[in-house]
Amino acid sequence: MPQQPTERDVAAIAALNNLFAPDGKTLHRSPQFVEEHLPDYRIIRDEDGRLVGCVAIDEYSPSLAELVGLAVHPSARGRGYGVMLIEAIADLARRRGYEELFAASYSEKIFEACGFAKVKLDEFPEKILRYTRIDRTEVEMAEKHCFTRVLRKPAP
Repeated sequence: MPQQPTERDVAAIAALNNLFAPDGKTLHRSPQFVEEHLPDYRIIRDEDGRLVGCVAIDEYSPSLAELVGLAVHPSARGRGYGVMLIEAIADLARRRGYEELFAASYSEKIFEACGFAKVKLDEFPEKILRYTRIDRTEVEMAEKHCFTRVLRKPAP
């Protein structure tokens, strides 16, 4: 079951996230970055207590957030952890009052299974602007897809 991490988890979160950075599946995260954003993460541990999954939320505006850093250790795949992490972040985003959650990913099936709709990246100029400054490869997405999920209707 996904849970909020503690400071003891910082190094393990950074290591798991960075396992996928060389392939462009996640952005590199330093332990300092993880520590500064710890309330924005959710993690999953295996039966031995080892951290095997993580995900975070990144705010763009009071109504829009991005699901980032979704990572499940290869030894723990096929157990539904990815879906659990996506749902945990969607719940966190909903509780924080965001109206919409989006994600950029190679994993089309999992996001569609979690109720996300495939959209064009152009619908999120905020992401294009931010990631052009951080890592241009994040917006030169070729095989990556962009997904969105409405969490609640905007107030009239």
